[in-house]
Amino acid sequence: MIKPSTTQVRSAVAVLVLAASTVVGLAVHEGYRDEAYIPVPGDVPTIGFGTTGGVKMGDRTTPVRSLVRLLDEVEGVYAAGVKRCVTVPLYQHEYEAFVRLAYSVGVPTFCRKARPGKSPNLIDLINAERYAEACARIEAFKYGPGRKVLPGLVKRRAEERAICEGKKPGQQHATHPGN
Repeated sequence: MIKPSTTQVRSAVAVLVLAASTVVGLAVHEGYRDEAYIPVPGDVPTIGFGTTGGVKMGDRTTPVRSLVRLLDEVEGVYAAGVKRCVTVPLYQHEYEAFVRLAYSVGVPTFCRKARPGKSPNLIDLINAERYAEACARIEAFKYGPGRKVLPGLVKRRAEERAICEGKKPGQQHATHPGN
């Protein structure tokens, strides 16, 4: 794990706020479409900057409406969901990465605890303060519909892991746990 700077501390998740870079990063990754579409076979209708809730094929939007909706959803649904299920303090960069992941996979998937006797899920690792393992686990969320590995998700998860670890996207990851 990265050594924090003297000014960097983990904070109670309730007091963390989204940086503008999180919303911008999501918008860039999602891209913009003004008409509802199916991103990959087996997926759900999507519009704007990756919005899926209540979207039907044939729906249309504008860039301004899509940005407002993205901001509302990220704050009101995904950041709020992360805050509900994370019970330990986080660094701001960890929080940002987890909100980005929750936006992509959904709050129920992000918050899903492991069944008794099974290996820990992401939220179990986070709440056990196994931060390095939790950041590394982000890369496991690389599957699209039909459990098919999607190259775009592999790239996105590597970037989210880098953010979680306090690195700039594209920096190399440690090859052993605990860094």
